[in-house]
Amino acid sequence: MSVSEKMLGYMERFSWIRRMFEEGARLKSIHGAANVFDFSLGNPDVPPPRGALEKAAEILMRMDHGYMPNAGFADVREALAGYASGLYQVPLTGDDIVMTCGAGGGLNVVLKAITNPGDEIVAIAPYFVEYGFYAENHGGVLVEAQCGPDFLPGMENIRRALSPRTRAIIVNSPNNPTGRVYPEEVFTGLAEVLKDRPEVLVISDEPYRKLVYDDREVPSVLRLIPNSVVVTSASKELSLPGQRIGYIATGSGVPDKQRFISALGLATRILGFVNAPSLMQKVYASCLCEGECVPVASYRKRRDLLSRIMDEAGLAYVPSEGAFYLFVKSPLEDDVAFCAELVKEKILAVPGKGFGYPGYVRFAYCVSMETIQGCAPGLKRVVTAIRESRS
Repeated sequence: MSVSEKMLGYMERFSWIRRMFEEGARLKSIHGAANVFDFSLGNPDVPPPRGALEKAAEILMRMDHGYMPNAGFADVREALAGYASGLYQVPLTGDDIVMTCGAGGGLNVVLKAITNPGDEIVAIAPYFVEYGFYAENHGGVLVEAQCGPDFLPGMENIRRALSPRTRAIIVNSPNNPTGRVYPEEVFTGLAEVLKDRPEVLVISDEPYRKLVYDDREVPSVLRLIPNSVVVTSASKELSLPGQRIGYIATGSGVPDKQRFISALGLATRILGFVNAPSLMQKVYASCLCEGECVPVASYRKRRDLLSRIMDEAGLAYVPSEGAFYLFVKSPLEDDVAFCAELVKEKILAVPGKGFGYPGYVRFAYCVSMETIQGCAPGLKRVVTAIRESRS
């Protein structure tokens, strides 16, 4: 059996994150994990809250494990609607919530529900690499709108990216890979840009919403742009990426809202998810409603340490305001070449080219303090060698 040409192309395009991760695994097998400094993958290493694990054990023994509505358990959706109404400052009911297999599953469900062949989905570059695959899964085409120099969405760039075929815009704040938290004026500006385009849905990808630093607040897209949906998950805020649980919340201004929500439920089924994992639906709702979250201070300490190391090496970077990424300007014009030099010092990071934004490198600091501190000497050697080669 041969692999399709499309999948071969995907495998090549997707390779940056996975390639660096696999190179890290290879180096660890040779040198030992303690001697490899792997910043390639955004895989949370902070343990889940103990309460989440205790709830899972408790619920497992007494729940119904059968089929349910494709959108999820009615009681879970009602509970999450109450929680999300406060979080997003808009009234929501259980009918506005669809449970998903994580944020990736949720994005695919939304795009399946709205995309006709040839429709365009706008993403703000830099962006998570899989957005392009998700759009193409459903016959769509990804169109890039570059951020401004501050790594905030530029309204003029968004205007230029719009066309009669535009069906949706994906926004991601706190952002992967930059760590920027978009201020409220970004969303009011976007609402102004789209005021005459009611058919364009704003999709807010928010798995990092609770991972913010220095008392920043993440604005409510549902409040500021009624024709919007939020897609989120437990992967980061509860450190449960392997459990694949999340939800979609639908804004009040989505046209033909009830039909849209019905389409989300059907898309969940025909994409093969059928429904989100039953146990984790119950656990997720219970944890969110009780305020469970990983300790953000742990990630803040790691951010601060990695930032100091970059400062000492003389590297410029985007200040990380949320999530757990530092987007560092490459000292070489070719960010792939810089990553190759880092590998020689057993440091693994991902070139910005993989996020639609060459010239930068992403470091995922959801790793131990020892790993962060341990990369400092090798990083300095690489940067010093590059500078000396230019003098």
